Amino acid sequence: MKKPLLGIIGGSGLYQMEGLADVRVIDADTPFGKPSSPIIIGNLQDKEVAFLARHGIGHFLLPS
Repeated sequence: MKKPLLGIIGGSGLYQMEGLADVRVIDADTPFGKPSSPIIIGNLQDKEVAFLARHGIGHFLLPS
């Protein structure tokens, strides 16, 4: 698996990316804890990108 070319962090109102193909979901864990949501990886116009919903899926995390 190659690394994504671009990482996108979605803010308020952006919980998913339209147009992604070959989508994979990664439930990551880091030395700092779990991220706010699973990392979504897919192809967008033949480029591999990664997407993270900053406030969590459904906006349950405050921005602070």
